[in-house]
Amino acid sequence: MDVESVPGVPSWLPGHLRDGGIEKLYPPQADAVEAGVTEGESVVASVPTASGKTLISELAMLSSVERGGKALYIVPLRALASEKHREFEQYEEYGVSVGVSTGNYESSGEWLASSDIVVATSEKVDSLVRNGAPWISELSCVVADEVHLVDDPNRGPTLEVTLAKLRRRNPNVQTVALSATVGNAEEVAEWLDAALVDSQWRPIDLQTGVHYGQALQFDDGSQTELPVGSGEKPTAAIVRDTLTEGGSTLVFVNSRRNASGAAKRLGSVTDERLTAEERDQLAAVAAEIRDASDTETNAELARAVERGAAFHHAGLSRKSRTLIEDAFRDRLIKVVAATPTLAAGVNTPSRRVVVRDWRRYDGSAGGMVPLSVLEVHQMFGRAGRPGRDPYGEALLLANSHDELDELFEKYVWADPEPVRSKLAAEPALRTHILATVASGVANSREGLLTFLDQTLYATQTSDSDELQRVTDDCIDYLLVNEFLESDREDGTQSLDATSLGHTVSRLYLDPMSAAEIIDGLRGASDVTPLGLYQLVCRTPDMYELYLRSGEEETYTTTAYERETEFLGAMPSEFEQARFEEWLSALKTARLLEDWAREFDEDEITDRYGVGPGDIRGKVDTAEWLLGATERLAGELELEIAPAIHTARKRVEHGVSEDLIDLTDVRHVGRKRARRLFEAGIETRADLRNADKSVVLGALRGRQKTAERILEQVGHTDPDMTNVTASERSRSDVETTDATNAQAADADQSQLGDF
Repeated sequence: MDVESVPGVPSWLPGHLRDGGIEKLYPPQADAVEAGVTEGESVVASVPTASGKTLISELAMLSSVERGGKALYIVPLRALASEKHREFEQYEEYGVSVGVSTGNYESSGEWLASSDIVVATSEKVDSLVRNGAPWISELSCVVADEVHLVDDPNRGPTLEVTLAKLRRRNPNVQTVALSATVGNAEEVAEWLDAALVDSQWRPIDLQTGVHYGQALQFDDGSQTELPVGSGEKPTAAIVRDTLTEGGSTLVFVNSRRNASGAAKRLGSVTDERLTAEERDQLAAVAAEIRDASDTETNAELARAVERGAAFHHAGLSRKSRTLIEDAFRDRLIKVVAATPTLAAGVNTPSRRVVVRDWRRYDGSAGGMVPLSVLEVHQMFGRAGRPGRDPYGEALLLANSHDELDELFEKYVWADPEPVRSKLAAEPALRTHILATVASGVANSREGLLTFLDQTLYATQTSDSDELQRVTDDCIDYLLVNEFLESDREDGTQSLDATSLGHTVSRLYLDPMSAAEIIDGLRGASDVTPLGLYQLVCRTPDMYELYLRSGEEETYTTTAYERETEFLGAMPSEFEQARFEEWLSALKTARLLEDWAREFDEDEITDRYGVGPGDIRGKVDTAEWLLGATERLAGELELEIAPAIHTARKRVEHGVSEDLIDLTDVRHVGRKRARRLFEAGIETRADLRNADKSVVLGALRGRQKTAERILEQVGHTDPDMTNVTASERSRSDVETTDATNAQAADADQSQLGDF
């Protein structure tokens, strides 16, 4: 289909697409147009990666905006939200405004009311509904990217319930669901009352297969020689072969340690192929990575990057991950060893994908378990992009002929598993039942069940007894904890959220987290940072650090030494499971305490066996939970809210109490604040009136940074031109103050002689 023939889109869009090199739509895109995607019809597009899913969504959203509507694009990850926001910003030159929102779950996102297209995570959209964002009712088009994630036990229920709420609030809303790996796309389309576009077409060939021995064996029966040298790993041989054709390789492994180890080894392969210009560019990327986080993890990553290789996992800081992704897309980094998280939609295409490890450790199973077909096919989809690669190849590695046959049967020739709703699990349902009542979507047990009948779960089961049983259990829990109140009239059980219930819902807390926090706060007359950190760390909303071998005794000792600080009774050692969970929460709390005591990141990563990204994740979650704790303390009219506020600010910035005022200034982080404090600048007011040379010295000569900071605090003259940095330290300040005091005393004594 020629782009000029697409109905319903803005008049400028065909020209814009042609300017970008798009003259005709891909077949799946044309199928979506024929299904009415530009005319307000709902569509489920089950289309391979790189086959144009994003343009399908853009056609839907832009045609909706053209009709005077408003569009919402829902993604599973913050990183993907930022990526899509940057992608959609190209349309702002035509007057289409684009907004993005991923954080602050208490906000109603009023600033988004003027945006034509809003990009947000499913959790953020859920929170916007809970907080009564008025513009939600104006939505005419909702896009759900990576819709197969309704199958995810953690994120799935939120996406499922959010889509159900949006469709209930806006009965005529157009829903466009996208995925490359839906095994039961027909069922998803039935749930969403949508037409199905189910295609296997790709713009370039993707071959999938298995490397075994000295050859690649593909799904079509063909074979290609790919020899492995004596003492060489198959992955290294594949990377070397890919480099001979100018391609890049993405290697999936099953752990962070394996990712960093593989990058280190594969760097010896890529290092041989780098040009002098590439070495200079990689050195610059490595320098930025070192600046992003002062840890051994980042130092190790930077060393790999200098050789043209990298690793990627959730333990890296967000900035480091972004730098890696950008350099890999530019083909500057030649190989990335990654954990499966990179397969979740972030645009990192490569010539070849190697799934080195198809098993991973599962604690609940007590050992290694195979990856799902859906996960492996998501990884396969990273291979090959039009305009970049003549083809794509996705490979598994076999160690025996039997394993070769097994991998073909298990993954290469297999279809992805059907996605199944996880909504009937009680932890997910209690959260969404409270939110559904608090936001006014339902005001009775019967209304709740009617609403839940619009979910994927209801589409997938003919037996409603289980859902009713779990729903009743959740209602009882919410009533007992005073988040809901109920009456019975004419056989109908009415439900209303209490004031406390409304607060919990707006705060986006799991009601069980709120109950744990409230129980800990009641009766507390004095609180310490550690006590508060441990309280929020033992809630379901915080992923605790696990206890490593030998740590149980260490943290048991700490627990008894600091037992008086805990909020709530510590379980007995004889309650083994509860006690271990308590200690895991204590370990996580100790990490937060060390962060708030200004321990270096490197020291924390070593002590707790985590990465910089893990620290940031724990800090962000703790800040949110402590903010919620502060609000709940206010709701309960407790007098400890100021102490909670201080503990929250300390963990937010990673500083002692004396630096809070300084770190509240934009561009002043924990290290800069400490250097300013040591130079005698202790508060925002001190900074506003500070000697510029002292500020410049404390900021190590960074003139632009110093100017930005002084502008933030309202300094009368923030310009640093011709300012020389002073190296004055706190000891200098104290000596100077003492000298001035002595001089003043001397002058006073002389005056007394007259």
